Amino acid sequence: MVAPVLGLILAGGLARRMGGGDKTLLRLGGRSLLARVTERLAPQCAAGLMLSANGDPERFGPFPGCVVADTVPGQPGPLAGLLAGLEHAAAHHGSVAHVVSVSGDAPFLPLDLVSRLDAARIAETRPIALAASGERRHYTVALWPVAIRHDLKIALTERDERRVGAFIARHGAAFAAWPVEPVDPFLNLNTPDDLAAAEAALGRAGD
Repeated sequence: MVAPVLGLILAGGLARRMGGGDKTLLRLGGRSLLARVTERLAPQCAAGLMLSANGDPERFGPFPGCVVADTVPGQPGPLAGLLAGLEHAAAHHGSVAHVVSVSGDAPFLPLDLVSRLDAARIAETRPIALAASGERRHYTVALWPVAIRHDLKIALTERDERRVGAFIARHGAAFAAWPVEPVDPFLNLNTPDDLAAAEAALGRAGD
């Protein structure tokens, strides 16, 4: 049985290739990406959800969790969002040992994401478990120990670390892989063309 984890939806990007704004509020099949990601992730996270985003949290409406802003200035990327989530977990969810992070623009997340990442972490005795599909590793879809926040803060503030993959490589990670058919469960939407492809994929994924 998987111990309760806290879910972290990463939504702090600038979405330049999508024309700016909040990608998670774009609509796919009549519903926001955030609603779709939340629906798939929430049942897997017994400790609740967090949303990593800067600015006015009210724009996310009835999100069923807290919105956490970066604690490191300058919007240095997803590692800062991860740090904010891990620090929030340590401060407000003391019994939670792990946080699962996902991309806020990945509307087809697998419903067994947390259980398979946790099983991979245990089987390979690694601190981090990372999702993969096809030949790709998805560095922002991972299971993280809350305790890693100390080194992550040093990486961001002292080593000026920005690449998620480089930080993961320093600690070591297990991998859990999913097939890409009929739809890659980690398809993320970076451009208008990606959004159109996701609309076409809704039928293949069974919505």
